[in-house]
Amino acid sequence: MSTDRTRPAGRRDQSGPRSAPSGPRSASSGPRSVPPQRSRRLQPHRPQRPHQWFAERLLAVLSGQRPVHWMLGHTIGEAYDQLAELAPSTPLRATHGSRPVLRRCRGAQPATGVVEAFASIAAGDRVRAMAFRLEQGADQRWRCAAVELGGERLTAGAPGPR
Repeated sequence: MSTDRTRPAGRRDQSGPRSAPSGPRSASSGPRSVPPQRSRRLQPHRPQRPHQWFAERLLAVLSGQRPVHWMLGHTIGEAYDQLAELAPSTPLRATHGSRPVLRRCRGAQPATGVVEAFASIAAGDRVRAMAFRLEQGADQRWRCAAVELGGERLTAGAPGPR
């Protein structure tokens, strides 16, 4: 049985618990203690707005990170069919090993129950634009009704921009 009270019984390494040293240490006396982390300013958690949530989902599908059926139930009209046609071509795919990220997403509400949004997507040194329209149904759920990428409307049957 170990007589060292800083280590649990059976522990074989020489390090003890992480705590502040009881006295001054010299540079040659062993590892330095870890400085306490700075306190972070606490901010209240803001839930994501619908257009931000949809921008992340559209990016995941159009970059090939998620399958198109992930958007099933979150689209209306021809939007799902358009995504199903475009997803295999992955128009927002990674370039030179850089995974695409959402840089900015803003939305405007031109009418009650409608949000028109735009997002900028960066992958490496390339930046793309995406615009989409959300409509709120009678069940209060938001659904994507249209998507445009880089000024070109994403239509079924048309090849995606390269």
